[in-house]
Amino acid sequence: MDIRPECVPCLLKRVLFQARLAGNGSEFKALSAALSAYAEEFAEGRNSAEVATEVHRKAYAAMGVSDPYLDLKMRADEAAGSLLAKAGEFVDGSEDRLRAALTVSLAGNIMDFGQSSSIDGPDDFAGMFDGLLAQGIGSDDTDLLRKVLLDPGDIIFIFDNCGESQLDKILIRELKKTGKNVIGVVRGMPILNDVTMEDALRIGLDAELDGIVGTGAFAIGIPSNVPDDISDALSDSCVVIAKGMANYESLGNRDIGVPVAFVLRAKCVPVADSLNVDMGTNVVRVAYV
Repeated sequence: MDIRPECVPCLLKRVLFQARLAGNGSEFKALSAALSAYAEEFAEGRNSAEVATEVHRKAYAAMGVSDPYLDLKMRADEAAGSLLAKAGEFVDGSEDRLRAALTVSLAGNIMDFGQSSSIDGPDDFAGMFDGLLAQGIGSDDTDLLRKVLLDPGDIIFIFDNCGESQLDKILIRELKKTGKNVIGVVRGMPILNDVTMEDALRIGLDAELDGIVGTGAFAIGIPSNVPDDISDALSDSCVVIAKGMANYESLGNRDIGVPVAFVLRAKCVPVADSLNVDMGTNVVRVAYV
């Protein structure tokens, strides 16, 4: 997705949020580094995820903390994990298990801390869960995804946020009922509250998946120069399921040779406009770029 002017204040707000999480008085240094990166990177037509990656790279270096979100990530995993039984009951009670599992997975996508349209912290999530499930899927390509899953090849599942990844387990279990392997992709290094290999192993995602690989990079979403094992897995799959806005921003305009199912809540105006939905809409969008 191309960057838009609205992305600038949003990303700077996130930089300030994570500098405060670092708790070492690095707010001015982090924002100064972010502004410097924006001066170098911000230009019409640039990919929003690529620009955000460079802004965060400099901000993290200025903070001197490799994972300022770690405590929030662990708390989010605990909060969402406590709802797994309830989420399973929701799917069991549905006439369309795949659509219900996608709805559960989408509910977790609101756990994107430091953004104005998301929740303030993990403790708020349980009280919102029923309402999030009731929202359903506002822009829904579930039936098209169901058809794509009949094609030969593995399923690639690209994770987004911690906490959300707990609820992704419900969707992964439904996907595995197709008889296909489900291969997970996580961030190569800590960035925002996104799932790294360490986070994935902490909550047992390796036990849910047939394989799990990291991007090997400090990057928002999926960088263009992924390792060969990821590139090969993507090209050999029947579909790539990409959770969250960052993965949409990085992959939305890229042809990776197979269909991509974007599963996300449109939490900002640029992403909502790009998808032609209202802000706050839950989206399952199957794209053949």
